[in-house]
Amino acid sequence: MTYKQLGNSDLQVSEIAFGCMSLGSDHAANAELLHHALNQGVNFFDTADLYDKGANEKTVGKAFAGMREQVIISTKVGNQWRADGSGWDWNPRKAYILQAVEESLRRLQTDYIDLYQLHGGTIEDPIDETIEAFELLKKQGKIRHYGISSIRPNVIREYVKRSNIASVMLQYSLLDRRPEEQVLDLLKGKGIGILARGSLAQGLLAGKPAKPYLGYTFEEIQQAANSVRKVAGTDRKAAEVALRYTLHHPAVSAAVMGIRTEEQLDDALLASKSAPLTAAEIKVLQQSLQANRYEQHR
Repeated sequence: MTYKQLGNSDLQVSEIAFGCMSLGSDHAANAELLHHALNQGVNFFDTADLYDKGANEKTVGKAFAGMREQVIISTKVGNQWRADGSGWDWNPRKAYILQAVEESLRRLQTDYIDLYQLHGGTIEDPIDETIEAFELLKKQGKIRHYGISSIRPNVIREYVKRSNIASVMLQYSLLDRRPEEQVLDLLKGKGIGILARGSLAQGLLAGKPAKPYLGYTFEEIQQAANSVRKVAGTDRKAAEVALRYTLHHPAVSAAVMGIRTEEQLDDALLASKSAPLTAAEIKVLQQSLQANRYEQHR
């Protein structure tokens, strides 16, 4: 497993991160899968208070009770469940963040969170108030670092200017090259790590049947998938190539892979052992279809 520094932070994270969102309700089975990942070198585990109304944090906390120092745990805040459980509302206010972190710490069975992320965000948010909450939590030792999870360039730019974020989680793959236009280089230049999700583009780059995606037509998706298979050849799986594409950019610290089964974990681990793509292979992939761009929130 390769480890990378997350931006300018002191966190050394495995380039394959375990996205815990899809884990089920069987705590014993989840612990077995999470421990297997840890034993294979994965040290970075990402969850959120939103997932399964907090039960996802609980299962991560149970799995790593008594072995906290061996793992880097990331969770997220900002989506507040309604009292009747009918859904959630966006709440980036300082008071709510300070309240929510206590619940996350309790569920995770820990007294600190390695990376606390704002789970979304808009340009209309009280951004300075949100930053104040994170900075206070750092001073209190309840979080080590903070970041945002956002695909909105205008929001990302504001946090780059106004805060000390360690990371940005965003969607990035061969079928979502929007961050390549400006965001990747901006964050790299500022020493802010990128946590990339969606590397397989809903499985479209890993063998699932083609369908329209992010403005690309059925035919364009097929063309990109064929290009991935061509680069993979007979020695690699398509998923390996797709994941290595996400990791090829120096701004990317880790690819966050949603993992629910042993097979999915094994595929992610296989990709972690694959050699980086060559410049020629990257060129073949990029020439397979025109790069898309952000149309909103620019």
